[in-house]
Amino acid sequence: MAIRFRADNIGSLLRPAELLEARAALREGRIDPEKVREIEDRSILKALEMQRAAGVQIFTDGEYRRDIFTADITKAMDGLVPGKPVVKFEWRGKGKELAEESKEGNLQYIVGGKLRRKGRFTPNEAPFLKQHAPGPFKVCTPAAMQHAIMRYRPGVTDKFYPTIHDMLQDVAAIMREEVQALIDEGASYVQMDAPSYSNFFDQNRRDVLKQNGIDLNEALNAAIAADNAMIDGIKRNPDVVLGIHFCRGNKRSAWGAEGSYEPIAEKAFASLKMDRYLLEFDTDRAGGFEPLRFVPKGKTVVLGLITTKEPQLEAEDQLLKRIEQASKYVPVENLAVSTQCGFASAASGNLITWDDMQRKLELVVKTAQRVWGN
Repeated sequence: MAIRFRADNIGSLLRPAELLEARAALREGRIDPEKVREIEDRSILKALEMQRAAGVQIFTDGEYRRDIFTADITKAMDGLVPGKPVVKFEWRGKGKELAEESKEGNLQYIVGGKLRRKGRFTPNEAPFLKQHAPGPFKVCTPAAMQHAIMRYRPGVTDKFYPTIHDMLQDVAAIMREEVQALIDEGASYVQMDAPSYSNFFDQNRRDVLKQNGIDLNEALNAAIAADNAMIDGIKRNPDVVLGIHFCRGNKRSAWGAEGSYEPIAEKAFASLKMDRYLLEFDTDRAGGFEPLRFVPKGKTVVLGLITTKEPQLEAEDQLLKRIEQASKYVPVENLAVSTQCGFASAASGNLITWDDMQRKLELVVKTAQRVWGN
């Protein structure tokens, strides 16, 4: 299959003030959901036009119908109860205080019953994009493994699922239906977001997990098995793309993890059955390109070289040099380029402006054109 989307588009975009105000009013019961839907629609149309002007190859709705990238999981599955995970990780970087204060995602849930599908993670997203996107579109959804460490709590969850693997198999079955629905609704590309893989390569997080009695090898195996089960048997046309995004945290320009992919590269890259791996390489915190030596032949690696956390534009020549360095491990014909993450994994967004965001997307496109000519 020919490589599609050399200039990739991770997903979330900065929300207009009107949309942020509307969703705050909805939480407080000061506005009707129908009115919020109108504002969402209007905001998405503006975001699509911005992406078209930037020249992107794959369009998203900016995740404007969500407060956070995971969406409202309580609307999608039964079996969740309020509760904090065993392990709490801290935000780091210049926006850490803002990230801690941000309300999105503060209400946490763990698995406290048998999981059953009751709704959609991403309702109304693909049909609107199919009608209005100027070109092929992507929808992002959490990877099944995203629930591994965060949702499994000994003493509660193990009453229903003896192991993390058991729980994740039910999660994967639920998420498989979501992925199939998105493809059936016309998505050209489904991206699974999986920031929790950073738990297995950030040394501080690895230490914390070990201290809490979590077997890292067993948990990683369960995570990979769940993400593969999430797409196993999916019916799709050959040109429909499935990708997985490995993230180190992205909220109010703060980050949560650091470290090379090396501890997971051989097992994860070789075992995951995705078409594309979207990997962060925007700072030294991500390490070098050496782990890419484990990427199997024929897979596409999307190099997240352009940061969404800072407004400054990266130098084009430096980006070209870094792509050349990565091509020592993965042939350039199997590479693509993107920002390292979305611009607003949580609705409050990173500490840049709308114009900064558009310039970043334009830089992604221009870099792709200089390397691949499309």
